[in-house]
Amino acid sequence: MPKMKTHKGTKRRMKLTGTGKVMRRKAGSGHLLSVKSAKRKRGYRKDATVSPGIARKAKIIMGAR
Repeated sequence: MPKMKTHKGTKRRMKLTGTGKVMRRKAGSGHLLSVKSAKRKRGYRKDATVSPGIARKAKIIMGAR
């Protein structure tokens, strides 16, 4: 059976921490920022963890197994 290729889109958008968590950027920070409050915009700066179900799939397609 051939080797599994890494999904480059996922690889660029998500990163793996040392403990094995999958981190992603938060959605909503791209445009229409004048409407959003400063508190809300500050929240977008922090990375979010991916939910366990998606994280399992993401690790496989990122080649982190």
